[in-house]
Amino acid sequence: MPGITDLQQLLSGMKPSLAEGEFVYCSVPASMLADHIHLRPLGFFREKEGVTLILPLETAREAGFPAAPTMRMITLEVHSSLEAVGLTAAFATALGNEGISANVVAAYHHDHIFVPAADAGRAMAALQALSAAQSPSVG
Repeated sequence: MPGITDLQQLLSGMKPSLAEGEFVYCSVPASMLADHIHLRPLGFFREKEGVTLILPLETAREAGFPAAPTMRMITLEVHSSLEAVGLTAAFATALGNEGISANVVAAYHHDHIFVPAADAGRAMAALQALSAAQSPSVG
């Protein structure tokens, strides 16, 4: 099933979900990725400076990585198309208006927003309010 591209449908149906646990971003030289893949990163991205790993906090600590800043992951449960326009801008604006940073990972089915752990509750409230504002009124 293809992803949704209609912005109002995306926003009204985004259903933000806060994942258990905390995560950290770590970096290793690209030549050392194979040495760290056993850590089972939630995600990784290759840049010219190295490979960014997104790891559960405890995994990062056990592997000796710096464990800050800690992040929480919010998944937007709506199946957004990779070609959708405006979704990232809308939720980034809502979070920015609350002074909450957002680090976004777009995957095939969903968008995942990493926010500072201390701001996770406020981020969820802002995203839920954004979604509710887009939902059709009954009555």
